[in-house]
Amino acid sequence: MKLVSYRSNQGVIGFGAVTEEGVVALSTRLNGVGNLASLVADEGAMQEARRVVAQSRADFVLDSVDLLPVIPRPAKVICVGINYVAHATEAGRTVGKYPVIFHRFAETLLPHGAPLIRPGVSGQFDFEAELAVVIGKGGSHIAPEDAMSHVAGYTCFNDASVRDWQFHTHQYGMGKNFRATGALGPWLVTADEIPDYRKLSIQGVLNGEVLQTGSLSELAFDIPALIAYVSQALDWQPGDILATGTPSGIGFKRQPPVFLKPGDRFDVVVPGVGTLSNPVADEV
Repeated sequence: MKLVSYRSNQGVIGFGAVTEEGVVALSTRLNGVGNLASLVADEGAMQEARRVVAQSRADFVLDSVDLLPVIPRPAKVICVGINYVAHATEAGRTVGKYPVIFHRFAETLLPHGAPLIRPGVSGQFDFEAELAVVIGKGGSHIAPEDAMSHVAGYTCFNDASVRDWQFHTHQYGMGKNFRATGALGPWLVTADEIPDYRKLSIQGVLNGEVLQTGSLSELAFDIPALIAYVSQALDWQPGDILATGTPSGIGFKRQPPVFLKPGDRFDVVVPGVGTLSNPVADEV
């Protein structure tokens, strides 16, 4: 299934499944399931959702609603840096013994179609195309061999970064947490639709030009290892987001550098998952 969170023309927030006809509203059909995070946490509800989708016509076309970030308010957004060897090389880094982990605040997320906001304090606004994992089953101290059973599905992510602020200090979290810079969507593709995530490819496309390319088989720390590692310190919760890192080709390391500017459009393309597309606008 392809699952979305949305806001209707009447301002009602809901969630549903995307079909060829449009969207089957699940939030009005599944009793006791309040949001998409609750749905993916409940296998019984997921089975009921599949039954409903198979037996129902679409309630509305996708373009008639405003999409929200797939999980509108995840408890955690865990991001991984320097997780493709080629990206580590272009950044002048080496892959270490442990993954580079940083965090995003949920309030920085925005959906497919919404403008990425270039902050007024910087012109060094960069792009990072990534595959994101949505956690379905929570837990702590997860063994790597059990980790994939905790995955609800996959979506696209743009970890747009404010580079000069990222390097103000050794801790670069501020450059990763400006308002309206973390695009997430357009939908969640459930894990049963992706038998082997390692076969997925990813592209970052600026104004129609492919600037980033990579394969999920190239991750230095694969998804099971990342889920297991984080779970030693934090309990994963249903709806949490794990952003797996970006391949080489970022704007900051190009000669000359390429930064996002108003009027641009950046797409994260993961065939089999979807295309996350966002225009760029200046902060006002």
